[in-house]
Order: sequence, then structure tokens, then C-alpha cells
Amino acid sequence: MALTLKSGFTFDYDNLFGEGKVTQADLDSYKEDLAKAHEAMKVMRDSGIIKAHLSKDGTPEKVYFSKLPYITADNGKLNLNSPASIQRLHKFTEHLRNNIDAVVSLGIGGSFLGNKVLFDIFCGEFWNTKTKEERGGLPKIYFSGQNIDTRRTRDLINHLKAMAAVTESHENRKYKVCLICISKSGGTLDTMSNFMVMCDELKKCANIEVEIVAVTDPNMEKKTILKQLAVDNGWEQFAVPDGVGGRFSVFCEVGLVTAAAIGMDIELFLGGARDMDEACKNENLFENPAMLNAALKFAAYKKHGRNMEVMMPYGDYLKSLSEWYIQLLAESLGKQFDKDGKEVCYGRTPLVAVGTTDMHSQTQQHQEGMLDKVVQFIKVAKWADDYVIPNAFPSAKKLADISGVTMSEALEVARQSNADALSSNKRFNACFVLPELNEYHLGELMYLLAMSVAYEGELANVDAFNQPGVEAYKRIMGPKLQELKKSKGL
Repeated sequence: MALTLKSGFTFDYDNLFGEGKVTQADLDSYKEDLAKAHEAMKVMRDSGIIKAHLSKDGTPEKVYFSKLPYITADNGKLNLNSPASIQRLHKFTEHLRNNIDAVVSLGIGGSFLGNKVLFDIFCGEFWNTKTKEERGGLPKIYFSGQNIDTRRTRDLINHLKAMAAVTESHENRKYKVCLICISKSGGTLDTMSNFMVMCDELKKCANIEVEIVAVTDPNMEKKTILKQLAVDNGWEQFAVPDGVGGRFSVFCEVGLVTAAAIGMDIELFLGGARDMDEACKNENLFENPAMLNAALKFAAYKKHGRNMEVMMPYGDYLKSLSEWYIQLLAESLGKQFDKDGKEVCYGRTPLVAVGTTDMHSQTQQHQEGMLDKVVQFIKVAKWADDYVIPNAFPSAKKLADISGVTMSEALEVARQSNADALSSNKRFNACFVLPELNEYHLGELMYLLAMSVAYEGELANVDAFNQPGVEAYKRIMGPKLQELKKSKGL
């Protein structure tokens, strides 16, 4: 059983639905709740209102992520995607092209994870080793700010200094580095500590020219620290809009600045998300990908005890997509209290796996461990630049047996074998199929996952758009830092 859209995007749920799995009776028991959840999504799209959703300061807050796929002039009033904002991103691409040598994207959480997905999928591991001509004049890309790790920060700074020395020696010019600092609050400890260290160290180098871009809350009346710095220093600015949580921000300027830096087709990415949103307006459960995905996972958890979800794409460069999904699922649905204040301690534990890599590590547990997991595969139907496995050593019969097929065909045989084995032992699994790995289909998938957690939040009656557990440690961390400074006499 599968739901296939006109684009060819497919949600194959055959190993998740039916006899011995999530049943029609299971789904029927949530019929009224699903209708309410679907109505809540309509209200969210129209007005941004989600029942009982409050910002971290306890005031009502609208939710606007579902508006991001639509590029309209009206969105400009909300600092969402508009014709003007998209044009600014294109101008940013051309500013970087043949002008900036390296971009360092500094962010954490959604300000890092979504950006890393775009880079990994559309640039790959060896982007920074390519010549500028091979990169189309676009800069090398590095990431920082996702941890307060002094060794890696030092290594990155030293690497940029070494590149600057080579540029000075070979081209007799300064090495140009653009620091893109992303922080909605403008004071995120992890990100801002890295930003300040890097900015300070690089500006001490006579052969490095530093340019800074700030991505933060655009409010001019109550400026964030980063916003004030950007205004005072004349830095280029992009917006972290109100009503868009970090885990949903890959579709706004937070993620699109990286898309611009790598020359990605932004309109095609948003087009995939937009078409997926249109599909998710369908009231029929079996024709609405997000509602169906949410309902099946919710029922698997509540009716069958599958309280863990393994996101297992088949493809190395899709690993960061799993890591992005972990934040999306964990922060959206891992809640102690429901919207009525009742303690429920809801939420599936998400896990990262990659095929075929983790078939040789985790699959033993998936196959024979506790019956508490749903394994969600991601498959790319058609890979670019596929290799045929050659019969390179004819005398080795075992190797000859695997020759003659393409690498992608062998990859799919491995995935299907894993799925079949799991299913044969009552292990729930499903598969998202992308016809190709491009901007459009990635937009479809990432938006589907975002809308799915919105639906499931309504089914579970928890706020999928707050993160009080994150705020808890932040309240403790601030005073501890002050105590540390005091103990050092600072």
C-alpha cells in the first residue's frame, strides 16, 4: 500500500498498516480526533493560530511555518518569503560569487541542522576541495557554533589562516571570509561564543578580510544584541521571523541563506514544499501524506507500544536529514504536559541510522530487540551518475556474483531486504521514496515531516511548537556562567 503524489513522491506504508500492524480499526478509533486535527491545520494556515500555543515568555504566539512555501508580497509584512526577500537572496548569491573565498555559517539547533542538510545534499563531502571554477565561483562552506568546542574552533581558525597564507602567497591578495551568524535571540551562548572568538581571531590577521552577515529577529523597536551590532556596524541582515521555530526554519531565510551561498534553486525547493502543502489540505486520510504519516505513527505508538522511531535514509549524504528530523520530532512532540496541563510525558524517541552502514551495526537490535520501534526508510529511486559494479576480479566467484548491477540497484536490494526481514518479524517499517534527489523532492519531504509533527501534536493534544524543556536548562545555565565569571574575578 502506498500514497503516490503526481510528482512521483511516494509514502509506502505497506509494512506499517494491515493485519498484525496498525489496523483500520486503530485508525477508525481516532476518526474524530483526526477531523479536529485537520481543522486545526486549516486554522493555522489561515490565521497562524494554534490552540493553547504560547511563546517562551508565556504570551500567545502565532505559527507561520505553513506560509513559508508561498512567495507572496503579503508575507513580506511578516518577514516571511516574499518576491523582495527572494530577490535579496539571489543578490546575496551574486555578491558571494567570485568575491568571497569562504563562508562560515554559525548556528545551533534549527539554525544549523537544516542548513547542514542543504549543504550535504547539494554540495557533498568534497565541495571545499573543488576549485573555485568547479564551484561556479561560489565560496567554500564551513559550519561552526553548533558546539562550544575549543579544539574544533581552533582547528577551523587555523585552517582559514592557512588558506589565507596560500592566497596571499599565490595571488597577492587578502583571503575573504564571510561569517553568517544566526541567532533569533541574538545571544545564543554556543553560537555567539564561537562567533566572537572567530571574529576576534580572524580580524587580527592582516591577510584576512572579514565580512559579517547577521540573521536574527528583525524587530527594530526591541533589538536583539546581534541586531544592534548589525545596525551599528552596517552588516548585511536577514530575518528569523516571528512564528517560525528553529526546527521549521529551513524554509525561511535562516536556511535559505545557505541555499543562496551554494547556488541552490530556492524557488524549486519552496515549490516542492508548496505542492506538498497543497496535498496535505486533502480531507481524505489516505490522500493526505502528513495526516496519514502522523496517524500511523501515533497509532503505532499508542496502540502497539512503538515508542521509538528510527529514521534510516539510504545514502550517506542523507544522514544530516535524519539529524534534522531528530530535532523536529524530539522538540515538537517530547512534552511532559498536554495542552490542558495534564502530565502525559508524550513523545517517541528518535534515532539516526543510515543504510547500508547501520545494517552492520543497529539492524541486529531492530530485528530482534524490543518491539518498540518504527523504522522509517528514505529511498532515492533514481541516482545521478550511477556506477555499474564491474567484474574486476573474475577469479573471485563471490565478488563476481555481485557484479553487473548498478550501485543504486544493490543499495535498493539491501534496503528492501532489510524491510522484508523486519516485517517478517513483526517489526513496523515504512518508506518515503524520492523520485530523484533534487531541490523539489527534498522540499516535499522536509515539509511533509514538518506538517506531520503539527498533525501529531493535535492528535496527542500537546503543543508541537514550544520547547519548555530547552528553556529549563537555559534558566539554570545563565546563573552558573555568572558564578563562574565571579569565581575568576571577572
